[in-house]
Amino acid sequence: MITHLVLFKLKDRSPESIDTAREMLLALRQSVPVVRFLEAGVDCLRLKRSYDIGLTVKFDSLADLDVYQKHPEHVKVVIYFKQVCEAVVSVDYES
Repeated sequence: MITHLVLFKLKDRSPESIDTAREMLLALRQSVPVVRFLEAGVDCLRLKRSYDIGLTVKFDSLADLDVYQKHPEHVKVVIYFKQVCEAVVSVDYES
């Protein structure tokens, strides 16, 4: 199992902006068939060091992660997040 974790810090940290971004991420559950699990949560502490949204996605294999990365719906989300994010960090690991 491959786990893909991403943290997003938005330029506009308003609840509306965060909700829009989170909904885009959640839509990937239905649009990318290789996704086995997807969860997107909003930070509840809102500290200066906090990121706004955390994304967890699980795949059966590295090949499926690659399919996800190249999927047209994921590419659209990446383009959007490049415009609205101040910072993005990620880690991918096998368990």
